[in-house]
Amino acid sequence: MVRQNADKILDVTGCKLTVKTALVRNLDNYTKYADETSLTTDFDEILNDDEIKIVVELMGGIHPAKEYITTLLKNHKNVVTANKDLIASYGPELMAVAHENHCDLMFEASVAGGIPILRTIANSFTADKVTEVKGIVNGTTNYILTQMSQRGWSYHQALAQAQQLGFAESDPTNDVTGKDAAYKMIILSQFAFGTQLDIKDIAVEGIDRLNDADVQQAASFGYVIKLLGIAKLFNNGVFVEVGPVLIPRDHPLATINNEFNAVMVTAQAVGDTLFYGRGAGGLPTANSVLSDITTVTKNIILGTNGNLFNNYQQPYIPAKLADIKYPYYLSLTLPDVPGQMLKLTQMMTDVNASFREITQTKDGKIAHIAIITHRMSKEQLQTLLTKVDNDQSINLSAAYKVMG
Repeated sequence: MVRQNADKILDVTGCKLTVKTALVRNLDNYTKYADETSLTTDFDEILNDDEIKIVVELMGGIHPAKEYITTLLKNHKNVVTANKDLIASYGPELMAVAHENHCDLMFEASVAGGIPILRTIANSFTADKVTEVKGIVNGTTNYILTQMSQRGWSYHQALAQAQQLGFAESDPTNDVTGKDAAYKMIILSQFAFGTQLDIKDIAVEGIDRLNDADVQQAASFGYVIKLLGIAKLFNNGVFVEVGPVLIPRDHPLATINNEFNAVMVTAQAVGDTLFYGRGAGGLPTANSVLSDITTVTKNIILGTNGNLFNNYQQPYIPAKLADIKYPYYLSLTLPDVPGQMLKLTQMMTDVNASFREITQTKDGKIAHIAIITHRMSKEQLQTLLTKVDNDQSINLSAAYKVMG
C-alpha cells in the first residue's frame, strides 16, 4: 500500500514514505524482502537510527511489545500499533509516556480492523455526548454464529470451517471466550466515555458454551444471536459487557454476517450511526495502520506531535445493577411433573419480573423451557439466577440479553 499509493500519500502529507528497516525473529524467513528493506534481529538498530521517525509495532502480545514501545517513545520515536491487548491494558500509561516525550502513539487498527471507528469517535463526536457504543467486533465468532444460524451447523462444525478458511486461529480461545471482544470494548469505552476499565470490570461470556438449540429457539422467536460488545451509560454510570445477545431480525446488526464487523454509536444529538466493514485481514488492518502513519507524518511536518490520540478523560463510575435493564432470554430444563412451572413462576414473581414469551417442549420426562422476559434489572436477574441455581431440579443453560 505504501508503494501503490505513494503519489496520494505525497499529495496529502508532502512526504514520501519508505519502510527502512524491519525487525524480525529469523532473517532466513524473510530473505525475499531483503532487496526492499533492511532486515535485522537487533531492536537497538531501529532504536538508534536517527532517520527512523515512526516505528510500527505489529508483533502482538503485551511483552516485550510494551517494553519496546516505552523505550521507543522515551527516545522520541513516534509509534503506530495494532495491539489491542496492550492498549486495553496499558493504553493510558503509554499515552502519558508519548505525551511527555512529545511523540504520537496511534492505534486505530487495534479495534475493528479496517473500520476507522476510534478516530471517528475522537473527532466527529467531540461536540456530542455518546450514550452507547455496541457492536460485533470479533469476526471469528460472527462467522461461526452466521453458519450456525443460516446453515444449521453445530458450533464445532462452524469452528472447524472457520479454522480451515483462516478466520479462526488454531487456538481460538481468546475469540470464542469473548476476551478479544472485551479488550476492544475497553478501548471503545475509553474513546466514548473517557473511562479506563480493567478486564476485571467487564462481565465476559463467549460462544464456546452456546447451545445449538438456543440458536434455533431464538430464530423461532424472531431473533438472531450475535456476540455483542456493549458499552452504555445508565444514569451516567458506565456499563460494559460482552456476551451473546438476541437481536431482532430487522435490526441492522442482525444483518452483519460472516467475518464482518459493525459498530453502532449512539449519541444525544445525532442518534444512531453504524460503521461497517472488515474487522480483520491483512489489507483492512494495513489501511488503518497506514492511516495512522500518514497522520503522524503530517504532525511531524507541522511540529504538533505529542497530542493524545484520545484527550477525553473521565473517572470510571460503574453503573448500578438496579439501573441496567434489558429483556432476557432464559433457557431451562426441569422435570416434566406437576408443580415445576408453578415453582418457576413463583421465582419470577418473587423478583418482581414477568414473562413476555414462553415455550415448552418435552424430551421424555424432561421439559425444555424457553422464556423471554419483560425488561428487568441486572439486580433482579442475579437474584433470579441465584434462586434457580439453589433449586436442584431446575437447570439453566442460557441467560442472554435481548435487544429491543
